[in-house]
Amino acid sequence: MLENVIAVILAGGRGTRLWPLTQKRAKPAVPIAGKFRLIDITISNCLHSDIRKIYILTQFASESLHRHIHQTYTFPFFTKGFITILAAQQTPDNTGWYQGTADAVRQNLNYLNQRGAEYYLILSGDHLYRMDYREMLETHQATGADVTVSVYAVPRRRAHEFGILKTDDHGRILDFYEKPSDAGVLAELVPDARWMQQNGLPVQDDWVLASMGIYIFSRKALFDLLQSNPGSDFGKEIFPDAIKKYNVVAHPFVGYWEDIGTIRAFYKAMIDLTAEKPAFEFYEENWPYYTHPRFLPGSRIDRCQIKQSVVCEAARMSRVTIENSIIGIRSCIRPNAVLRNVVLMGADFLESPADREENRRAGIPDVGIGESSVIENAIIDKNARIGRNVRLLAEGRPQEATGDNYAIRDHILIVPKSAVLPDGFTLPQ
Repeated sequence: MLENVIAVILAGGRGTRLWPLTQKRAKPAVPIAGKFRLIDITISNCLHSDIRKIYILTQFASESLHRHIHQTYTFPFFTKGFITILAAQQTPDNTGWYQGTADAVRQNLNYLNQRGAEYYLILSGDHLYRMDYREMLETHQATGADVTVSVYAVPRRRAHEFGILKTDDHGRILDFYEKPSDAGVLAELVPDARWMQQNGLPVQDDWVLASMGIYIFSRKALFDLLQSNPGSDFGKEIFPDAIKKYNVVAHPFVGYWEDIGTIRAFYKAMIDLTAEKPAFEFYEENWPYYTHPRFLPGSRIDRCQIKQSVVCEAARMSRVTIENSIIGIRSCIRPNAVLRNVVLMGADFLESPADREENRRAGIPDVGIGESSVIENAIIDKNARIGRNVRLLAEGRPQEATGDNYAIRDHILIVPKSAVLPDGFTLPQ
């Protein structure tokens, strides 16, 4: 265990661009890949990197996130490791909510001020990637850095989505702009081609270096910057100040990384998992991703046609057609249903015969997908009830819409958690 490193996972954002998936939960608690939650990615990366001192900063709609963390991550009593939740709270020094990433860390400096802590790893709880943070720590130490920022090469057309930076030929960061869109600013942020080439990053005229939202601060730099600068955000306010005062360097990352911040990005990342050779793999024996153990039975699949899909535990389906889809835990898909390009998150429970009888009396469908329903290009959140002969087709669907128990964002249909679509439902044209 790296006893001199403390990880701080920022998990308090509203996730408004992921609505309605974040209607009832925090963004890091959103289910992914049929059985995990977004927060599992960052925590698992920490554990595989021998980092066992972890604080998770939460704020909005955090109940399910807290429950998941408490049920999943428990260290033995005889270790020095811990995972501790620091929820936004009123204190004698502060009576407000976290105002941003930097302010969230600032409000908890008294907890982070631990004996023996030399380095602070600041992470986001809503990215999909596999990374050994020890390599980043090696860069930090080898360069004598006070602050290290993990960077990723992106096309210039996406610069407005990220914090963009410029380095010299040794990797020292010279400029940092948060989500620039001005062509003149971008012209000043052309990365150093020699440094890019040396570190295996693409050397192309229309590519720039983006911050991944992963930072390592040496102790003195973190406390000095947050106590002397009242800024609430690392990208917009803290890093421009840090570049003037300290040695701030870039750590190059080569591999898959996705900021799942929008419905389009989330949907694409999930559907990409169904590819024959996906860009990101959960199937890595030496680097498994951890989540809440559920002890579920295997899936029951009777006379189905399934093509390039991921089917998780305790799913039950009979005589259905599934293409390029994620089928989450405890999913029930009834005869003659068709799912194409669907992220079906599954359910939190399995309904008993008595439950189904109660559904008949209440006039609502059972949890899952009803007989002869057809669903295309959609995200179906947990515990949704979709009746028989429902048609949720991609053709003729508007780009944006909001209705009772459904939403359409960027042409992608979302059925929220526990929503009910009755028998024969079709999308308005």
